[in-house]
Amino acid sequence: MLMRYSKILLTAALGALILLVAINNVTDYDTNYQVVSHVMSMDQVPLGSPLEWRAVTSATPHRIFYAFIIAIEFAAAALILAGVWRLLLARKAQATQFNAAKDVATAGLALAVGLYLFGFMAVGGEWFQMWRSGPDMQQAAFRFIGCAALVMLFLGQRDD
Repeated sequence: MLMRYSKILLTAALGALILLVAINNVTDYDTNYQVVSHVMSMDQVPLGSPLEWRAVTSATPHRIFYAFIIAIEFAAAALILAGVWRLLLARKAQATQFNAAKDVATAGLALAVGLYLFGFMAVGGEWFQMWRSGPDMQQAAFRFIGCAALVMLFLGQRDD
């Protein structure tokens, strides 16, 4: 039972973390919106760079992209926390039932990893050259990827 409760606890902690990030992005909207706008504008790419054609300088796509990030964070948190509820309900069940209850939380964890891996590392980091824009947001994204991926791997271990 210790392993089951450990899986539930760590999954719940990750769900709470992602939910707090989403809530912070709504309640302190402008702080991270400015980062998204700065990165998408590519204003730190040297003039004449062959990559500057990728820059998006209009505020509308910035707001749409930021809203998409927030929506994915809320969706990931909702899936993870709904999965935690399913795990709690199945915690004393047979191993096959407990293993089957992991699917919703796993989907939320995969969505979180996908957001930070694709959205922040690939699109933000490489396409928009986020690493040139002051504080290295890729390191923060990698921390989220690492935490979510580790929890997903741990949760994914079969229970006997």
